[in-house]
Amino acid sequence: MSLLKKIDSPADLKRVPVEQLSALAEEIREQIISATSAAGGHLSSNLGVVELTLALHYLLDTPKDKIVWDTSNQAYTHKLLTGRRETFHTLRQHGGISGFCKREESIYDTFNAGHAGTGVSAAVGMAVARDLAEQHHKVVCVVGDGAMTSGMTLEAMQHAGSLHKNLLVILNDNQMSISQNVGSLSAYLNRTFTGEFMTHIKEEAKHLIQAIPRVGDQISRMAHRAEELAKGLILPGVLFEELGFRYVGPIDGHGFEQLLPTLENVLKLQGPTLLHVITKKGLGYEPAMKDPVWFHACPAFVRETGQPAAKSSKPSYTAVAINTLCRLAREDKRIVAITAAMCDGTGLNAFAREFPERFHDVGIAEQHALTFAAGLATQGVRPVVAMYSTFLQRAYDQVVHDVATQNLPVSLFIDRGGLVAEDGTTHHGAFDYAFLRHVPNMVVMAPKDENELQHMVKTCLNHEGPSSVRYSRGSVWGVSMDAEPKALPIGQGELLREGHDVALIAIGITVLPALQAAERLAEEGISAAVVNARFVKPLDHALIARVTGGVRCLVTVEEGCRMGGFGSAVLESLSEQGIGNLPTKVLGLPDQYVEQGPQDLLRAQHGLTADGIYEEAKALLAKAGLQVEERF
Repeated sequence: MSLLKKIDSPADLKRVPVEQLSALAEEIREQIISATSAAGGHLSSNLGVVELTLALHYLLDTPKDKIVWDTSNQAYTHKLLTGRRETFHTLRQHGGISGFCKREESIYDTFNAGHAGTGVSAAVGMAVARDLAEQHHKVVCVVGDGAMTSGMTLEAMQHAGSLHKNLLVILNDNQMSISQNVGSLSAYLNRTFTGEFMTHIKEEAKHLIQAIPRVGDQISRMAHRAEELAKGLILPGVLFEELGFRYVGPIDGHGFEQLLPTLENVLKLQGPTLLHVITKKGLGYEPAMKDPVWFHACPAFVRETGQPAAKSSKPSYTAVAINTLCRLAREDKRIVAITAAMCDGTGLNAFAREFPERFHDVGIAEQHALTFAAGLATQGVRPVVAMYSTFLQRAYDQVVHDVATQNLPVSLFIDRGGLVAEDGTTHHGAFDYAFLRHVPNMVVMAPKDENELQHMVKTCLNHEGPSSVRYSRGSVWGVSMDAEPKALPIGQGELLREGHDVALIAIGITVLPALQAAERLAEEGISAAVVNARFVKPLDHALIARVTGGVRCLVTVEEGCRMGGFGSAVLESLSEQGIGNLPTKVLGLPDQYVEQGPQDLLRAQHGLTADGIYEEAKALLAKAGLQVEERF
């Protein structure tokens, strides 16, 4: 009989005999693999924390005790144990459960997190609140070794150490973040006591010592104690103890015989404590162990082979952007590429292979990435920072203060702009138009298709100031490509279609649906002008004035937030030019967080398809008093 089917809460888990926990762990792995193969998700990280999650819920009194999952993309086991087993098949699907922790979803989810490095800060806040309320529950934060490169994590640990609050931080050390960990801190954590050389030396020494007559075993035990002392002197003495934490570990994160008693003892300790746990990403599924990067956030795949369930015949926007970058980098040795633990996701692995000396993965350190790029730019280098839109938010001050104030030629390649489907609320790229367009000196552009994307990459690298190009997740339209990328005139839009009834002014991925809507309107005798704005900043004010001056109403379209975004910029332009009394509709994302779901479905929900633009244009024309039937 299935053990997992008997568990609807952590209280049920506590009734499982210890000797059956390993069997339960295997059931959970099968459940995670099955759900992820059907709908995609974060597989390798979740397979690596099954035993750790079981141990935590086995020993803690949740939800009274608080578990904070940093990033929370490793919380699938947690969800299965906390009342979401029956709905687990809806993981990351529209209307289903989130792939991350959400307080709105369960009382066991203590903090919403989709970005790495937030967990310890949140846990410190919970510990302080607990003590203010004179409560006595445990607060535990599980943080990956990749997030240790985040300055925010270290800031939080320094604060926690100074407060001397009871707090347990579990360092889940799988020697990887999303991509392979980089930097001296990661190397320091991994090399000393987990390397093959040290393991070999320890084993040889153990055999030699135990061979000594009469006293061998005693000396062996003394040597083990000396090793533990050395760990305490070397690792925490340099880092964690200096931050005010008691250090325990490293221990095997997959063996209950060590994990449970160690965790039980650590939970009794007073003050801030760090438990160092060694885990293996993808454990239990061979393809994920062989390629943990691809299976970090994978699409649906064939369970038996690990191969993608469906492959697009078209390249992605990401591939087009980076292929163009590589092409230009062959001609311009000043070009350097930078990312923040997203080498594969941003496509920069291709650049890294060809130009390893000009590629830098700085780890989960987005702020450093931008200021590092600014430093490079002051010395004549042409840095490109490739980053997801949602992660660029973390480096906003660096864009403003370090790049833009100095008018430095730093190019931002903003991947996953707009709706990104199943990762949902914390990962949609909804805000980049809005938070970049008001930054002085910044050029903000977005292509209507892949051909225009290659030209915008060239435009960025030719520009003598800060610039950004924003592109979507997913496959390209499939348009023909010009033989060579060429720089576009900064701030010049493109009139794609003349019209005198309604103007459709669109940016980025919404331009072609706007064209399709115009064609449908034309079938009903409605003349629609279509403008490909190309630039959110600087806007083509002259083109906007000319087009809007000859129509009865205006619809702007963007796959970004309406508030302060592209549509707002167009309305500001009209106001500044004294163009008033023009009925206007701004299409975009509402002033609320968008849930997960397929891109096409979400676009339809928010009117960002050809049908949606058509319907909004018709409704606006009706309000403007245009009776289509009277025109025949």
